[in-house]
Amino acid sequence: MKPLSLSTSVRNAAVVVAHPDDEIIWAGGTILMHTEWHWTVAVLTRKSDPDRAPKFNRVMQELRVDGRIGDLDDGPSQSPLTDSDVQDAVLTQLPERCYDILLTHSPYGEYTHHLRHEETGRAVTHLWEKGQINSKEIWMFAYEDGGGKYPPKSIAAAHKKIKLPETIWQEKYRIVTELYGFDHDSFEAQTTPKEEAFWCFRSPNQLHQWLS
Repeated sequence: MKPLSLSTSVRNAAVVVAHPDDEIIWAGGTILMHTEWHWTVAVLTRKSDPDRAPKFNRVMQELRVDGRIGDLDDGPSQSPLTDSDVQDAVLTQLPERCYDILLTHSPYGEYTHHLRHEETGRAVTHLWEKGQINSKEIWMFAYEDGGGKYPPKSIAAAHKKIKLPETIWQEKYRIVTELYGFDHDSFEAQTTPKEEAFWCFRSPNQLHQWLS
């Protein structure tokens, strides 16, 4: 598949992620570079978290985007959730059903490994296939960590790779470390990529073929 160009007609954009901070770590540069788009950020977990939820709300206020947060189980055991529960959570957090572009996790995740990331990617895939979410394009985060051998980095074969300008990356890093409060030596801070990478699809059939 040839790399996709940014659509010139984007007006309504969404990010669907498992946790507060995923939106910044994996796609924050894209959000920061396109402030002219109307962004909705839908997070599926941690609404009851007294630390992460207020930080998420502060980040959304600073970015001036519409942030929604849900409360799916995200306990340390990472017990699998049903497909229907995750799909329902996605639909609950998205205020609309039609978008020009939607960014989310890949069903394969970004590192080894977090079940909620993978479940979120699968849920968005199924909702798009069933027509319960309409989006002209879906971009899925394209990162890997060599089976846990190194911090996540962009996949060389990703359909789209965006090298962030230094000022954009610095702002993204500031949000991760100052607003979300992660230490500079934390996994989150060390992971925050300077190059954002995506698998890009313009139809559910295209995505289905890629997954096959």
